[in-house]
Amino acid sequence: MFSIAPRTTLRQVRACLQQCRTTPMSRTAAYARLLSTLAVLEQREGKLNMSSLAAITAAQKLGGSITGFVAGSNIKSVAEEVAKVEGLEKVLYVENGDYDKGLPENFAPLLVENIKKGAFTHVLAGHSAFGKNLMPRVAALMDSQQISDITDIESEDTFIRPIYAGNAILTVQTADPVKFITVRGTAFAAPEPTTGSAKLEEGADPKAPCPTEWVSEDLAKSDRPDLSTASRVVSGGRGLKSKEEFDKLMPPLADALGAAIGASRAAVDSGFADNSLQVGQTGKNVAPELYLCAGISGAIQHLAGMKDSKVIACINKDGDAPIFQVADVGLIGDLFQLVPEMTEKLNK
Repeated sequence: MFSIAPRTTLRQVRACLQQCRTTPMSRTAAYARLLSTLAVLEQREGKLNMSSLAAITAAQKLGGSITGFVAGSNIKSVAEEVAKVEGLEKVLYVENGDYDKGLPENFAPLLVENIKKGAFTHVLAGHSAFGKNLMPRVAALMDSQQISDITDIESEDTFIRPIYAGNAILTVQTADPVKFITVRGTAFAAPEPTTGSAKLEEGADPKAPCPTEWVSEDLAKSDRPDLSTASRVVSGGRGLKSKEEFDKLMPPLADALGAAIGASRAAVDSGFADNSLQVGQTGKNVAPELYLCAGISGAIQHLAGMKDSKVIACINKDGDAPIFQVADVGLIGDLFQLVPEMTEKLNK
């Protein structure tokens, strides 16, 4: 027995089908249901690196299911913390002390094993030393390209990233079946672990042999906020003239503001500050609420690492310095007089 729908209903069906074929949003919504993203998260000595959670924020913009991934010794407590992040469906964890330092020689085969097992369409990690060291190797093992340092997502295969020290913005489209991406942390706000309830699951561990041995590390320790995630940053440049002047002026100003300390490449190359404090294209990207710099002229490479700051303030004796073109507040004068005066007033 057959029934014939009224003509108006058939017209509506045809119109609906035509709209689904021609409307990008309809296709995007359909793709989103098929996406599956693995967010590779960082931990150090059993503590979650909160800035790496920016990969989850980027994954949420893609749509589809999101799985977190952590590996190391005593890792289950880290996985439980990750599971509290809203939007995660599952957290894979691998308990093995060989992965504590994130050496790419053995961490990459671990990721490949779990990517293949989970049939993920996207793999995201932070654009940190860990992510930049690991992701190209994983992408190569899976015969894919890697897209670095994205700041926005247009669709499941199209991404935005800065090039030429941020002077140009590139739109990248990829047809790779698995997309490997590092995410700029300052472009995607890291979520806080709150009331999420993702399920925990042990990941596959291939126990791949590692030709590299971790010998030692020498870290500059500080009670100040971490430079990459601090809400306030105080930076010094070559205008400070010596390491003695840098150490004399910058730490008291940072302490008065409760800020992290940064430095320009020129200051680092001159030996004024440790390499871990470098802000810029070849250093760290920061986006604090306040970025206060002294003795920094504002080279393009430095601006690339801090121009996303909410408020930029500078002190420089040269009123024509490029830094004044991007600063919200500028003070022209002798920093050796103005910085101690500012520190004194802040302490009061």
